[in-house]
Amino acid sequence: MKPVSALVPTRRELVLLAGLLVFLLFITRSEYIPTSNSVSHVLDGANENASHGVQNSVAVSNTYPEPRLTWTDAVPETKMLHHVPGWTVFDRLYLFEGTIFIVTSTPEAIPERKLITSSGYDIFNEPEEIRKRLPSDKDIRVVTPAEAQRIFNTHSASHIDGASFLVTDPKQFITHYYHFSAELLFGLWRAYTALDPFITPDGRTALPPPRRFIFRHVGAEDWRDYAAMNQWVVRGAFPGIGLEFSEDWTDRGAMHVPFVLDRVVLADRSASYEGDPFKGSWRSASNAFDLRGSPHWWVPLRKSVLEFSGLAREWITGPTTSAQAENEKYVITYVSRQEWGRRMLKEKDHEKLVEELYKLRDKYGYEVNIIMMGIHGNGLTSLLWMRPTRRSTVIEFFFPKGFAYDYEFTTRALGMTHYGVWNDKLFTQPNVPHQQAYPEGFQGNEIPLDGAVVARLVHQRLTLGLEESES
Repeated sequence: MKPVSALVPTRRELVLLAGLLVFLLFITRSEYIPTSNSVSHVLDGANENASHGVQNSVAVSNTYPEPRLTWTDAVPETKMLHHVPGWTVFDRLYLFEGTIFIVTSTPEAIPERKLITSSGYDIFNEPEEIRKRLPSDKDIRVVTPAEAQRIFNTHSASHIDGASFLVTDPKQFITHYYHFSAELLFGLWRAYTALDPFITPDGRTALPPPRRFIFRHVGAEDWRDYAAMNQWVVRGAFPGIGLEFSEDWTDRGAMHVPFVLDRVVLADRSASYEGDPFKGSWRSASNAFDLRGSPHWWVPLRKSVLEFSGLAREWITGPTTSAQAENEKYVITYVSRQEWGRRMLKEKDHEKLVEELYKLRDKYGYEVNIIMMGIHGNGLTSLLWMRPTRRSTVIEFFFPKGFAYDYEFTTRALGMTHYGVWNDKLFTQPNVPHQQAYPEGFQGNEIPLDGAVVARLVHQRLTLGLEESES
């Protein structure tokens, strides 16, 4: 047996042990520090906007989201941040047993329910059909904190974090590229960006993308359009977004648990029909333009969708004014419907238009998508992705005396110029028809068009400002 003194560590062993402990401590801290720094950077970036008037009360956090909102006495109140008919931005909106709850101690300050949402019934114009769209207590309720406490019968609500786009429309207008992208998404994003009126020309914004779309009355199989553009636009605009449908709404309601949404943009087409801007344009998104906002409000979505499509950055943002060369080329896009079977040009007029456009190509070398033209129809929806410039123009062909505001309003809302064409007659703001009109022949396949008139307009638009620059 060794003597006890042999079990005592030597000085050399103590030094080695101390060195090992220091090494382990260093490795542990080295792995931790970068993570800590990256989180601090995110938080600092979020706080930079606090002094710029950006409404962003949904806090950025480096922790797992709190799963429940709890309270002791009164249910925390809903805050209405912005509202126009059909487009409302809320913080802390409650869902319980399939019903939307606005919790407020001042119910009189909340607009009429029909200006916020509807029953989800299909939209038709007869008085009886309009009455069917009016929301009931099953659709939405405005209650005091005390009433909410009695109804919820609990002191907590399941927390749905981040921003949500809540749509209470029926399927009727969802499965159509124009109505989905140029009305629903157009209006949702315009209302949401009222929270950040400082979006920059290159699309920088303090607003986080929405976490989810919630379609209250649309099933999971019923939101796609025949051209597969709805899903392309949604995934391009918001790559990480989640989608909930009527089945999910039913599931939540059956759980008999209150849910609280951090922030919501609530959209309802029927409610938008009550707004004065809609009554002058027949475009549901038009009401949202009464809210404050940046002139560059659409840039973040446009950039995101085009980058998702694989378009080169310089085609998205365009050259700076100083970099524009005299020989800058332009693309003229003619969206033809000649093979569609409905709403088509006379064949000889179609052929003449193509001939005139080729003449412009051969004479001037027009090749950058700055002019889009075509018969009134879904294909013109892609004007959403054009880069607004002084020369950017949409030319829409109508059957004589026919007119619809769809693409005229959308073009103008994006800061571009729209021309309507009735055969050989041109019209633009402020001299557009005051009413929509669909005369016999509007949907037909014998729409007349003078291609030479259109070609002259194209050349005029693409040479804007050249006289001044040459003088």
